[in-house]
Amino acid sequence: MSDGPFIAECASLIGDPARANMLAALMNGRALSATELGLAARVAPSTASGHLAKLVDGRLLSVVPSGRHRYFRLASPSVARVLEELMVLAGEGPPRYRPPSRCDEEMARARTCYDHFAGKLGVAIADSLSSRGFVRLGDDGGIVTDAGRTFLAGLGIAIDHQKATRRPFCRPCLDWSERRWHIGGTLGAALTLHCFEAGWAERKKSSRAVAVTAAGARAFDRLFGVRV
Repeated sequence: MSDGPFIAECASLIGDPARANMLAALMNGRALSATELGLAARVAPSTASGHLAKLVDGRLLSVVPSGRHRYFRLASPSVARVLEELMVLAGEGPPRYRPPSRCDEEMARARTCYDHFAGKLGVAIADSLSSRGFVRLGDDGGIVTDAGRTFLAGLGIAIDHQKATRRPFCRPCLDWSERRWHIGGTLGAALTLHCFEAGWAERKKSSRAVAVTAAGARAFDRLFGVRV
């Protein structure tokens, strides 16, 4: 049996402009309300509810209940990966006029790709870890070397990559703005969480953009040789 109909069904869910805007708004890894997603999609509340029901039924979104409220988030990192790769593909398509904005500059500098760093910051960290032999990234995936595990342990990041999980431990993720790899998977998520918890980076409100703090600038320079 051909997989074409299944691909078409999933693509049709993502292909609607309103639903695409909702999915893009959730690429920062946070859960948002129907009202917030309706605003992101620029549609009426009743229309937003219909779109969200389709995305949940299609297993692209999951519902997070909180008391009387319901919040929505991407169903899995796999959904985020598909969206990021679609952004890369869209960027290679016919040119479209898009006036530059401060948000574009901030997003290109540092942002989250679901739960891991992307943009110039994410790519620079991946380059640093690769050049120092801490990770090896390739088309078939990524691995962390013994030296890399020692380095991560020194940061306080201890990840049991033997633990059974459906998510790849270390995965190269093609960055849509840099057209190069940043690090995704369990490792990318753990590194990013550590940076947030250490106060090296802060999320921008209502955006995937990330701001690097003064302490973070020093830490990224000292630990990764990355100047931001």
